[in-house]
Amino acid sequence: MALPAIHAQAQDVEGWEWCVVRGTINDNPGALATAVAEHRPDVIAATFWLFTHHMQLEVLSRVAALAEGIRIVCGGPEFLGNNEEFLRKNTFVSAVIRGEGEEALPQWLRTIGDESQWESIPGLCWIGKNGAKDQVYPGHGTYHDNGTARVEDFASLRYPEESRFFNWDKPFVQLETTRGCFNTCAFCVSGGEKPVRYQSIAQVKERLKNICSHGIKDVRVLDRTFNYDTSRACEMLDIFAGYAGKMRFHLEIHPSLISETLKARLASLPAGLLHLEAGIQSLDSHVLSESGRKGSLRSSIEGLEYLCSLNNLETHADLIAGLPGYSLDSLKADIVRLTGIGVNELQIESLKVLPGTRMRAMAQEKGLKYSPLPPYEIMQTPSMPASDLRVAMDISRMVDLYYNSGTWQAVTGKLICEETGFITRFTSYLKGLMVLDSPVSLERRGMILYDYCKANHPEVLPLVSEAWIEGGFSLKKEPAGQTVRIKHIEAFMEENELSVRYGRTDVLHRYYLHTSADRKILFGYDSREHQPSPAFRAEVTPIRCLEGRTE
Repeated sequence: MALPAIHAQAQDVEGWEWCVVRGTINDNPGALATAVAEHRPDVIAATFWLFTHHMQLEVLSRVAALAEGIRIVCGGPEFLGNNEEFLRKNTFVSAVIRGEGEEALPQWLRTIGDESQWESIPGLCWIGKNGAKDQVYPGHGTYHDNGTARVEDFASLRYPEESRFFNWDKPFVQLETTRGCFNTCAFCVSGGEKPVRYQSIAQVKERLKNICSHGIKDVRVLDRTFNYDTSRACEMLDIFAGYAGKMRFHLEIHPSLISETLKARLASLPAGLLHLEAGIQSLDSHVLSESGRKGSLRSSIEGLEYLCSLNNLETHADLIAGLPGYSLDSLKADIVRLTGIGVNELQIESLKVLPGTRMRAMAQEKGLKYSPLPPYEIMQTPSMPASDLRVAMDISRMVDLYYNSGTWQAVTGKLICEETGFITRFTSYLKGLMVLDSPVSLERRGMILYDYCKANHPEVLPLVSEAWIEGGFSLKKEPAGQTVRIKHIEAFMEENELSVRYGRTDVLHRYYLHTSADRKILFGYDSREHQPSPAFRAEVTPIRCLEGRTE
């Protein structure tokens, strides 16, 4: 978002021509530096965040060596903390901007030749060159720090979509409707952004109309306070509902602040319209208190249970390993509870001790040890030693491979909830197979799960087989279980009663009966569509077994 958001404000600054060089963290930094230098730029602006930090330095240092006298200005979340050490070490960088750059960068471009005017630019940090010695040793000058830049009138900014650099080619776009957050989470860069600033409902309508006209299907709403104001949230949902069938919306929601009015509105929305990220982080009230997160834990759990009870939307929840006071046992207990609630997706991350956050300021006091280099991941806490954190990340990978896969979610969720110690044992099993750190296909995951359950939980093998069949995998392989083709479907249907879960029989061409110890399931396939997954499923009960019926 940085490029189009800033360019939209700065495009009218006289005397400047804008161009862009794009790359990825997997590109060759020398090649990217050459591509930049070929433009013979006077200024390079670059945004730094966790996973681009190293690559940006690799490229910018090379550009500075190729183009003498160039000015480099940097911004982004990486500069929300103390920037003096960075500037003294990386002397090829002219300045950095801490905070929101839409107004600060245009001011800097207007005064770029007169360093004496830089003192008036909010958020600008630089090493001054006060004399001849500073010119020779640029990292030895006086450090200047103008605090943090904040756009007070957020609603007055030009929309990023007005920039010619806005990328309409991605499958989704981001829509920032507010800035700041009412909460005070110590681990979040938005935890200190007060007050919350809003765009009007009319502006949101205008922007969405434009976005839809470009054929965009997914919109990620950047609004950390979405349901802080119930009235505004309901108005926003009304707008979203108008795009049902055309666009899908991803947004964050605080589960402890779901009012009865909002519940009713969420329940009435069309299916498939929303994907919700419910902020959880931990189900331990002490951990949440230590982390500065507001909101009743009980209300959060009740709110999450309500969201997961709705079949018309998807709910994602997250846990953060390494928060102060959080133990591995507590993390595993939270996974069991969230799985039992039925979240559609569960993400387990390690704490990142980010620059500019209160978590970094209190890290020493809390005994938190973290990497000094991006992404600043937590390495040890008093309640979670390094070995436990490693296990937590292995568990995270297991959950992602199986519970979050969709195909294997039902079986994995059942085992997590009902089999004590499954999380640890299955994760260790996967680690022994050396599949946690490499890509694994859905089919390969199914084979592994089947083999594990065959040896340890044979009672759930029928569920594994059903998931295997619905996943569209080969009916000839062992995980398909006892599955036979029904050649005379009309006769079969005369002899059996069907309880249809989904699909229609009038468009099907192939039928297979899956039989386990306690039930039979009929799957149907439409061979004309060449889809590997079944288009029909029904529970089968022989007529002779039905109460009150005779053979």
